Amino acid sequence: MRGRLLLLAHQGVANQSIAQQLNLSRPTILALRNAFAQDGIAVVTGIRRRKRRAKVLTPELEQKILDTTLKTRPGDGSTHWSVRMLARHLGISRTIVHRVWQRHDVQPHRVERFKLSRDPHFEEKVRDIVGLYLNPPDRALVLCVDEKSQIQALDRTAPILPLRPGLPERQTHDYKRNGTTTLFAAFNILNGKVIGTCQQRHRSREFVRFLNHLEEQLPADQQVHLIMDNYCTHKSAEVQRWLKPKKRKRFHFHFTPTSSSCVCQLDLAPFDTLIWPHLVFG
Repeated sequence: MRGRLLLLAHQGVANQSIAQQLNLSRPTILALRNAFAQDGIAVVTGIRRRKRRAKVLTPELEQKILDTTLKTRPGDGSTHWSVRMLARHLGISRTIVHRVWQRHDVQPHRVERFKLSRDPHFEEKVRDIVGLYLNPPDRALVLCVDEKSQIQALDRTAPILPLRPGLPERQTHDYKRNGTTTLFAAFNILNGKVIGTCQQRHRSREFVRFLNHLEEQLPADQQVHLIMDNYCTHKSAEVQRWLKPKKRKRFHFHFTPTSSSCVCQLDLAPFDTLIWPHLVFG
């Protein structure tokens, strides 16, 4: 093929015609003609080898990539290395960097958080709460209690138009603000029911109002175990006075360890957009 190409070029045939006759691209023809002008007949009889510009991944280079990734930071103020940034910094291809990161499971872009609890009664409290989940007392309710503050009470400027055949439910794009509200909620781990109220603030007196509402909603012949965090309004003197009457001896408070994960308790973050509109506007 190379010989036929050079013979046609020697006969003065145009490059486009050579490409059509030999079914080759025009850049291929130009590259071979330039190589023949430089190296002569060796381009036909010899084996052309491309020059390797990319570095080969050696153990030393692999260790250098890991050390740079784990022990240094970019000089431009970035928080971590990216594949392309590290490749430019070390003068290698990003494919090599990606291969090394994948082999050693290095993921600089990911960040996970943790919190260590220094509560001296950590183990005791964890056993208490986990025991309520795994083996709740007979004829007793276990409820997770928490509050979600600073919820924006938004409403549409016009009533929502209901679903109709051929038309989806429609609502206005703008809304009006009705201030903020605080959602107090108790989650029943047995049936998934949420008992909640919305109030203007989240002080002790609002929490006591929520407890009164909770007392009205629950059967009077059952023990109630409430799991909550260490928020100061949950332990105030006003709450302690609410617990004093004999009829409320059935309420038992269980507090999570200080600075512990909310895994042991209800987290209202996913619930706020689902619950509070129904509580505020019915």
